Amino acid sequence: MISDAADPLRTAGVTSTAPDRRPCRIHIGAESRWFIIDGWRQGVQLLSGSTSDLAELARAAAGWRSGARLREIEKVAPFIEVSELAEAHERGPAEAVTVRWRLLLADLRQEADRLAAARWTLALAETASVEPRLRRLYPLTSHWSLHFSTCTGFPYSWDVPFVAPLGGGRYRVCGPSRGTVIGEAETAEQAIALVVAGLPVGCGPAVAGTSDGPRPTSM
Repeated sequence: MISDAADPLRTAGVTSTAPDRRPCRIHIGAESRWFIIDGWRQGVQLLSGSTSDLAELARAAAGWRSGARLREIEKVAPFIEVSELAEAHERGPAEAVTVRWRLLLADLRQEADRLAAARWTLALAETASVEPRLRRLYPLTSHWSLHFSTCTGFPYSWDVPFVAPLGGGRYRVCGPSRGTVIGEAETAEQAIALVVAGLPVGCGPAVAGTSDGPRPTSM
C-alpha cells in the first residue's frame, strides 16, 4: 500500500507485480463511506469502479496487485468496470487498434445522423480505415479532427499528419505539428492521400506505451 503524502487519510495506492501496471489509486468519499478505484497501464485506464463494500474493494486491489487479468478482477469484485477497449488493450496493441477503429466508426455513424461535422469526420475515418498504412495506427478524434497515433496510450504521439474538416465536405491536412499546414482537399479521399504521403519513414504499426515514455511492443 502506498499513501498519498498530499492526502494520506483519503487517498492511497496499491502496487502491482504485473509489468507496467501503475499503482491502482483508491480514493475515499469526502462525505460518505464510498471507495473509488482506478487502474492504469501504459497510459490506458484498464479498470475503474466505486463501492461501499470494503471487502469487495480489497479483492479488487488484491487482483490488481497480483497481476490478475481484468475479467478475473471483475469476477471477484463485480463493481469493477472493464470496457471492451480496455480488455483489447490487455490483449496487446494490435487488438487495441482493431477495437478502437470499430468503436470510433460506430460512434461517428451514430453522431452522423444528427451532426454535419460528424458526417464529414465519418467520411474521413471510413476512408482511412481501408488504407492499410493508417488502419494499423491508433485513431483519435478531437473537435471533429481525425488523428493517428503511433502509440496506444495517453499522451498520444504527434508524428503523423491529421485532418480537420473545414465544412461543406472540404478538409485541411496539418502536421505533424498543429501549426503546420500540408494542404487542403476537396474530398475525404484527397485528404487521406495527403496524410499517407506525409507519413514518417517506418511508421507503424502502433505500439503499446505513450509518447513520453518507453513503448514496449508486447503485453
